[in-house]
Amino acid sequence: MAASHFSTQQYPSSQFVESCGAILFDLSSPSSARVCLGNILAKDEWVLVKGRRNMNESRKDAAIRELYEETGYRGKLLPVRLATRVTVEGDAADAPDKTRVHEGLTEPFMCTVREVPSGNGVKIIWWFIAVLEDGSAERGPGEATFRSEFFGCEEAVEKLYFETDREVLRRAISIINDTAAHEA
Repeated sequence: MAASHFSTQQYPSSQFVESCGAILFDLSSPSSARVCLGNILAKDEWVLVKGRRNMNESRKDAAIRELYEETGYRGKLLPVRLATRVTVEGDAADAPDKTRVHEGLTEPFMCTVREVPSGNGVKIIWWFIAVLEDGSAERGPGEATFRSEFFGCEEAVEKLYFETDREVLRRAISIINDTAAHEA
């Protein structure tokens, strides 16, 4: 029996969990974009909000639901200019597996894979980009364990507690800037 030529790790459903998060931007003033962070009150750590995907829920829906549950803000996915390896409708069945840039996508822009403590599998986090729904900064209750607040992009990067969150946010900011530059 032949082994795969690619480095491979496989996990049964009992050893992986999917989470989804959306980086929420307030673009009401394009020259001074702001981003929403969550503060875990018990630890006083600023983080990007995310949470587990429910059974039969799409990743996109999970990201928007978690955003609202944790921050109280209603968001919608923002179509962005994205370099990706996904195929698009109308591609040939044998389309090459290569990176291409597409306009107007609401696909995940990053995926984080973390080992679960005790070596019991992995957590896969799908990251999306969102904006305030209808430009409204009206806030619902959010989770009691979180406080959410908007910051300028650079300040938000500095506030984040985890370097991996900083990497995700820097990438999201870059995509927002690239999308805006190509729309101008």
